[in-house]
Amino acid sequence: QLQLVESGGGLVQPWGSLSLSCAASGFTGYYYAIGWFRQAPGKERYGFSCISSSGGSTNYADSVKGRFTISRDNAKNTVYLKMNNLKPEDTAVYYCARRASLFSACVLDRYEYGDWGQGTQVTVSS
Repeated sequence: QLQLVESGGGLVQPWGSLSLSCAASGFTGYYYAIGWFRQAPGKERYGFSCISSSGGSTNYADSVKGRFTISRDNAKNTVYLKMNNLKPEDTAVYYCARRASLFSACVLDRYEYGDWGQGTQVTVSS
C-alpha cells in the first residue's frame, strides 16, 4: 500500500529551525520526484520545493530559497526538508507528494503530483 507520511512539524519561534521528513512506503522511492507543498488557512496549496528522482536536481520557490534545503536518502525511502530562519508567514500545513511520472525531474506544479501525505502542521510564532 502506497503511503507518504510527513513528520517533524511543530511550534517554533521566528528565526528558528525545523526539520521535516517524508517517509515513503509501498513503492520504490528513487523512481519518483518528491515535492513539498504547503497550505495556509484560506490560501491555496502550493509547491515550494522538490527533488528529482535521483536527487541530482532540486528546485525552490523564491519565498524559501536560501532558507530551506531539500534532500533525500533513497536507501531509507525518505525525503527531508531542513528549514532555517523561519518566519511567521511560513506557518502552514506542510505536505509531501509523489510526482506521477517515473524518473522525472522535479517541478513545483501541484497538478503534476498524484499521491499525497496527510500533512504536518508548522507554526512559527513567538
